[in-house]
Amino acid sequence: MPRTPASTDVFHAVAEPRRRELLGLLSSGERPVTALVRELGWPQAQVSKHLGVLRGAGLVCVRPEGRQRFYHVQPEPLKAMHEWTAMFERHWTRQVDRIKARAESAASNPTKEIR
Repeated sequence: MPRTPASTDVFHAVAEPRRRELLGLLSSGERPVTALVRELGWPQAQVSKHLGVLRGAGLVCVRPEGRQRFYHVQPEPLKAMHEWTAMFERHWTRQVDRIKARAESAASNPTKEIR
C-alpha cells in the first residue's frame, strides 16, 4: 500500500520537527508569514514550504489581508490525532509503572541485577 504524501497526511506532516515548531508558534495565535520568518529565523522560502505542507494536511488555514497572509492552526485534525494516540496511553502508563518499580527495587537492593 503506497504511503500518503506528507502534504495530505497529518501524521507525516507533523513528523518533521520544523513543522512542529511552526505549529507551536501558531498555537498561540494567528501570525503573518513575515512574523513567522522573523521569529523562527528561517528563510522565507523555508517557512512558506512548511506552511504549504501544513496547509495541505489541513493543519493550518490562511487568511489573506492586503498583501499579507495570516496563518492560524486548524485544531480538528490535531484533535483526531490526539484521540487516536490516547488509545495507547494505558500502555505507556503501564510501561512507566514497570520502569519505576524496577528502579525503586534497584535503589532499595543495589546488589540485585536489573532486568
